[in-house]
Amino acid sequence: MRFMTSSDKPETASAEPTGVAAQDWARAAADPQYRAAVVDLLGALAYGELAAFERLAEDAKLAPSLADKAELAKMASSEFQHFERLRNRLTEIGEDATQAMEPFVAALDGFHRQTAPSDWLEGLVKAYVGDSIASDFYREVAARLDADTRELVLAVLDDTGHAGFAVDRVRAAIDADPRVGGRLALWARRLMGEALSQSQRVVADRDALSTMLVGGVADGFDLAEVGRMFSRITEAHTKRMAALGLAA
Repeated sequence: MRFMTSSDKPETASAEPTGVAAQDWARAAADPQYRAAVVDLLGALAYGELAAFERLAEDAKLAPSLADKAELAKMASSEFQHFERLRNRLTEIGEDATQAMEPFVAALDGFHRQTAPSDWLEGLVKAYVGDSIASDFYREVAARLDADTRELVLAVLDDTGHAGFAVDRVRAAIDADPRVGGRLALWARRLMGEALSQSQRVVADRDALSTMLVGGVADGFDLAEVGRMFSRITEAHTKRMAALGLAA
């Protein structure tokens, strides 16, 4: 689920693209290691979108009203459309989408099992805070991708326009019972830790992705930039917590 607003996103460099980032897919994919990294990235994103679709269907059961249930159904539809775009792109470049997603199933399913919300509000916080951390990570990686892949990745990470829905519901609940804020703040901090750990595990398990991040493929990050990247992600998380009325 994508709840980010423009002010929530980490601030990334706005310099003109160079190297692979200035190429199209046809040119960039000539490097087999770069191609493998992109297939991994699209596979991880595709399964993430599919899992988000499934989770929204479950969360809808906790919705306190028909209007809330309908809102989640609309969000679920957006997630499935994103999944279809990624699956179609993998097919277009000659890859099997199921095989591309398979390496990420265990890690993502494990994350969702460990962070299963106990109620409606925890589900909203997970979607707004937890999923957005993953989006921040992929958005950072997108800055180093070829132009065609970057356009697709940014499109499926784009805000679906429902940030206000989560913020309004959570803030209203805190206004009604201030004790809710403490519980949700602890929940959000747990999500932050689990999401970052999960992202690091996914990258560590996939050689092509990890090589891209530390600079071995195309214009990847060096180790110092990786540290700055996670600092930007943490700052964006703090802004989201403030939007929800929670202490980071």
